[in-house]
Amino acid sequence: MSFKRLNNDDFVISSDAVQSTAWSTGQPSLSEFYTSSVQAAGSSGNYYLSIYQTSSTLESSAVQFDIAYADVDGFGSEYYDPGLTAYTPSSTTYGQYRTMILEDENSNFFFGTDTNTLTGSNFWVLSVERSRYKEKLFPETFNLTLSGSGIGYLHLTNTSVDSKVQTFLGSSKVYQVVSGSNGSAIAGGGYVANSGSYGLFFPTLGTVLLNPHAISQSIHIEATRSADLPNGTNQATLYTSISGGAAFTLNSQETISSDYIFIRAKNSEFNYSENPSFISGSTGEVIYSSFINSPQTYITTVGMYNDANELLAVAKLSRPLLKDFTKESLVRVKLDF
Repeated sequence: MSFKRLNNDDFVISSDAVQSTAWSTGQPSLSEFYTSSVQAAGSSGNYYLSIYQTSSTLESSAVQFDIAYADVDGFGSEYYDPGLTAYTPSSTTYGQYRTMILEDENSNFFFGTDTNTLTGSNFWVLSVERSRYKEKLFPETFNLTLSGSGIGYLHLTNTSVDSKVQTFLGSSKVYQVVSGSNGSAIAGGGYVANSGSYGLFFPTLGTVLLNPHAISQSIHIEATRSADLPNGTNQATLYTSISGGAAFTLNSQETISSDYIFIRAKNSEFNYSENPSFISGSTGEVIYSSFINSPQTYITTVGMYNDANELLAVAKLSRPLLKDFTKESLVRVKLDF
């Protein structure tokens, strides 16, 4: 075994953005949606409704995304305590996303350029399961169809293609959710008069906030803001609309960094074998004269060591590589992380 110290110019780092479907079906569009009665009836069901790609009783079932409902005044869900009417699961959810996104517990949401607090006082949340979207969601692939109350469908996307300037809420990149497809709004901007956009899309958070006011004006799907409403009512309303639309397209995106290491064997290097069977045990001489005048070796493995002589990585060649004084070899090792 022979060693050679690597130099700085032997290393090259490359990064590539890789897309894949966000859904465990392996398909870019999710057309069937299922819930779990156990999850909905459990304590977590007070806050969100988990959506599966198949029946939750099947072994292959997995959560794809969750639906939650948030209300700044605590409407649309049950009181924790009848004596404290401002505190409900919906108010807790609103506070959670306000702290996470706006990074200010005294701020409120608004949609589009409309700063009327009424349009940001409540919203639905689509939270993609963390394992589904890896590093972030790929904005241009977001397409969601909602089914209305007997008056057709609403096709939603975001403004990722139309946006010329990156916009942030807090430290999170955000796009407006509008009527359109594949990151572009329909003619007219895709907004709703007096209600702003249909929501907000946060690719790095894997989260979509949907504006009930805009949606209700378009397809009459409304979030109920009644006081002390049974938990899960508004989540079920949006689930019915998504299930009826039968089309939720979304891809994930991640950056894979690759470290390329170039192992160079010059014509004068690595030509002699260190196998003990080539050396006489009594005299220490090379047994075979051909290995004195015309040595040959076969490179099969490249090992990378640190300065403490600890083996860090091993690269196996697809076939042995013949090496002698008339040949130079270059082995490129790729490490993904």
